[in-house]
Amino acid sequence: MKLLKDILYGTSLLDVRGSTNIAVSSLAFDSRKAIKESLFVAIKGVQSNGHDYIDTAIGYGARSIICEDLPAQLQEKITYIQVKDSHEALGRLSSNYYGNPSEKLKLVAITGTNGKTTTATLLYALFSALGHKSGLLSTVNIRIGKEILPATHTTPDPVSLNAHLAKMVEAGCKYCFMEASSHGIVQRRIAGLKIEGALFTNITHDHLDYHKTFDDYILAKKMLFDGLSAEAFALVNIDDRHGKTMLHHCKARKYSFALKNEADFKARILEHQLDGMLLKLDKHEFWSKLIGEFNAYNLIAVYGVAMLLKQDELQVVTTLSNLKSVEGRFEYFRSQQGVTAIIDYAHTPDALKNVMETINRINAGAGQVITVVGCGGNRDKSKRPEMARIATSLSDQAIFTSDNPRDEDPEAIISEMEAGVEMHLSSKYLSITNRKEAIKTAVRLSKKGDIILIAGKGHEKYQEVKGEKLPFDDFEIAREFLTPKSS
Repeated sequence: MKLLKDILYGTSLLDVRGSTNIAVSSLAFDSRKAIKESLFVAIKGVQSNGHDYIDTAIGYGARSIICEDLPAQLQEKITYIQVKDSHEALGRLSSNYYGNPSEKLKLVAITGTNGKTTTATLLYALFSALGHKSGLLSTVNIRIGKEILPATHTTPDPVSLNAHLAKMVEAGCKYCFMEASSHGIVQRRIAGLKIEGALFTNITHDHLDYHKTFDDYILAKKMLFDGLSAEAFALVNIDDRHGKTMLHHCKARKYSFALKNEADFKARILEHQLDGMLLKLDKHEFWSKLIGEFNAYNLIAVYGVAMLLKQDELQVVTTLSNLKSVEGRFEYFRSQQGVTAIIDYAHTPDALKNVMETINRINAGAGQVITVVGCGGNRDKSKRPEMARIATSLSDQAIFTSDNPRDEDPEAIISEMEAGVEMHLSSKYLSITNRKEAIKTAVRLSKKGDIILIAGKGHEKYQEVKGEKLPFDDFEIAREFLTPKSS
């Protein structure tokens, strides 16, 4: 139990009706989750407006209300507090309610179109290996020391986020590495957090179904850096032309990393193979088990963050050489028949292009590259033809299939993909709606020395169709079809 007046600290209030010297048993922004003495925060969302459910929350027991618009009729013995921005207020209230846990950790936020999950997970693995109890908030999972919890969003809602951070503090964690999605930043889920440093990986076209324009998407990422304090650090990929944009008007200490341009932290790929690469990072040469230029960027970023958090340079480089790939990120296996299957989460044009160029560089024409790829439903439609164009131009054979169709017709999604295929490449693709059949067909078309890329879902263990998540694991299905049946 906390007193309402205590958890309002730092929140910009426009009006207060009723007493703030009352107990708060929980925070709720879903009226159905309100209980006796809850504080209900009315949020204006994309799908619904929480202000329409204030009386419902009170019916469940809520005794205090945060809202942007005061109801026409105020109920007796209920405290109403008017704020300018309920999203912002929820973040600050959540932080106060859980004892401002971010102030007791060194919290690093990672944003960008691609590389967030890998970089955050590698940082967690690195700092854990260096002997620091750490936490992770990622798309794949949440980690509190060695405890693993399922993740529902890339960046959790403010109540869940601060609850997780509080558990990390209680468990003795000193560091936390958090993915900060553009949705999470714009919806102020990270409001009220004390951030030690922010990392920008890159930005390419994505989520335009939500942000509407690419400029809006860039500004969403930039909001993270605009909110940093002068004591925090900002580390950006200076090879990305929007890296400098992130630093405009940023008060934090500014640093850069790169493969191509001059930067504070710089690396060069010396050797590239399917089982890893040799990197020169600043003055150190080391072998990494990770593959691809995109992973070289991830490794420089991880190294840069470690240096800015004052870790031992030699220990960091030594430990980096032992880190393994993140689940569903360029995860691969070779069959007894000599076919290599690669599972990757690439679900944007840039990510797919990066993965495929890496495969072609390593493969060097030794075998066919067969790509199985789809596009998710209810998401940015503009990337569908571009994904198909990349798949056909960089593969020997492409198979368009279903990803997570959600509420859309999977065949209609594939048809939109097909529109991106250049005429002279039309013989290089097949369309097979059933994803399992598409993977099976790719295996049947393959022979010794070939590489099959199965892109788009990575770590996900389901197919989302019409609101239902059906069990589906790209890795296991590929292994099933590539494993010889015993007679």
